Amino acid sequence: MKWRLQEGGGEAIYEIGVEDSGMMAGLTEDELKRSLYTLNRMAEELGATTSILRERDIEGDGEIRKAAEVLVRKVPDDQQFLDLRLAVLGNVDAGKSTLLGVLTQGELDNGRGRARLNMFRHLHEIQSGRTSSIGHEILGFDSHGNVINYNENRTAAEICESASKLITFIDLAGHQKYLKTTIFGLTGYNPDYTMLVISANTGIVGMTKEHLGLALALKLPIFIVISKTDLCSAAVTERTLKQVERVLKSPGCNRIPLRIENEDDAITAAANFNTDRITPIFRISSVSGENLDLLRRFLNVLPPPHSGKEQEQLMQELTEYQVDEMYTVPGAGTVVGGTLYRGVAREGDSLLIGPNEAGSFLPVSVNTVHRNRAPCRVVKAGQTATLALGDVDRTVLRKGMVLLSPELQPVSCLEFEAEVLLLFHTTYICKGFQTTVHVGNVCQTAIIDEVEDGYITINQKRNMRFRFVKHPEYLREGTRLLFREGRTKGIGTVTKVFPYTPVDR
Repeated sequence: MKWRLQEGGGEAIYEIGVEDSGMMAGLTEDELKRSLYTLNRMAEELGATTSILRERDIEGDGEIRKAAEVLVRKVPDDQQFLDLRLAVLGNVDAGKSTLLGVLTQGELDNGRGRARLNMFRHLHEIQSGRTSSIGHEILGFDSHGNVINYNENRTAAEICESASKLITFIDLAGHQKYLKTTIFGLTGYNPDYTMLVISANTGIVGMTKEHLGLALALKLPIFIVISKTDLCSAAVTERTLKQVERVLKSPGCNRIPLRIENEDDAITAAANFNTDRITPIFRISSVSGENLDLLRRFLNVLPPPHSGKEQEQLMQELTEYQVDEMYTVPGAGTVVGGTLYRGVAREGDSLLIGPNEAGSFLPVSVNTVHRNRAPCRVVKAGQTATLALGDVDRTVLRKGMVLLSPELQPVSCLEFEAEVLLLFHTTYICKGFQTTVHVGNVCQTAIIDEVEDGYITINQKRNMRFRFVKHPEYLREGTRLLFREGRTKGIGTVTKVFPYTPVDR
């Protein structure tokens, strides 16, 4: 059990009454009770908790036997809770913010957008009803799978304190003019999973296919939520479902759609979600509450994407923290928000931040650390947090910078090579083409200086050399890359970085 919990990132599902071959043999009621008691004793020895996901009756030989599926959860000793990041995609007016408002606030919508008001960050978002920035909200589950949200006037700190598993929703913009913000949310915030929300009454329209393509290109596991089922008839919802299934089965996606009709489907889909083939489809209503319990059940069982070994390897590397946002907080000075990709960050650490416009890195000290709006002392690889840097001049900071360990002896780059697959372009791309490049939290215009064989057309893979237009950036070899210019799109991997040397003028 200890090994399975380590491999599963703190979670493991045990099937009792099932033979090694997978056949359900079942146990008598007394045998099942004794087996569950033994499993509980084992879990208690490791400091873990158990909760029964489902029980089944198996008929045979004139007697009813039982089988059970049990979720064992253990929060690692160095963590307060298990943490998953979930990006929310979908076309404008699909009901993304309303759905998140219902899940995190615990109250149904009134049909006129009341639930989404708590999700908005700006006045113009409230006035238009459209998300234009990246929002964050949290939903917790205790060790028995009960929902812990902002209901009963809980604060974020109280949710984190009571939860053994925390889902952080990253609410992204659906409108086409905010596509740059949406792509930054997918590449910079490093989500573990993505949820694509589609309105039942409109189907696949606008940016829906664009968002689906981005998630697939970045190899992010995705599930579908058909919203607003209360607004249309069963026939219209069925038409939208068939449209979604047709797109998922197409050669470009090559997925197996799975309609979630009951609790068994939700648990099965969550347990097998890491296969990269199954795509669960939920039908929900934020007004009537239809099937919201199935979505919550699915989120509770959803496994952590990384095993314990992978997490330990990342923590042993030198610190790399990617800056996504900057704030000025009275009494704390300059504060940066972002994701720690490698290593460990603590209060009092001396790090380097950069690169600035000259391509150099500046020494800074971490004064305090906050995570999920509560103070903490240590942040580990894969976690998001805000770090107070004290009296650092905020005007020299920008999105796309990184905080690094001085032992890395980092160098910035203005030029880099990448192996690129061109997903779409009307003709061909050659030297001199200008495009917007997204690499992690880096988003900048770049010019293509060299293309292998002179040009590249759709569905071809070539080595290309890029040059940033404005200022140097910090890149690592092996990082995934995405570039776009209008309808032109390509993905790839950074293969070589050329150190930047300032030119004296």
